[in-house]
Amino acid sequence: MSDHAPPEQLSSDQGIIPGEVIPAPGTIELNAGADRVTMPVINTGDRPVQVGSHVHFPQANAALDFDRDQALGRRLDIAAGTAVRFEPGVAMTVTLVPLGGSREVHGISLDAPGKLPDAREGRN
Repeated sequence: MSDHAPPEQLSSDQGIIPGEVIPAPGTIELNAGADRVTMPVINTGDRPVQVGSHVHFPQANAALDFDRDQALGRRLDIAAGTAVRFEPGVAMTVTLVPLGGSREVHGISLDAPGKLPDAREGRN
């Protein structure tokens, strides 16, 4: 027998709820002060492509046609945990921001594994 209430039975008057997020009032600006780049993207494939918020954009699906050199070291300027869906044959304009943190990219493809240039340095 457990003496813990399931999360749906807890309320804020009972104290802290594990995982609960209580944001500050007002508007929160995402990626404040980030160097933004806007570019057109078209899905040349025959199936929808979805790209998540923290994917190194140049390594996204090869069916997406855009300037991959300009996108180097960048990700979509969208909220964490969200994604953009690119429908076949549909052109869209996206905004990209520099990857933060250690600026290391591993995984999705082998095109650019490892450390990226500092966002302020550009491509070299």
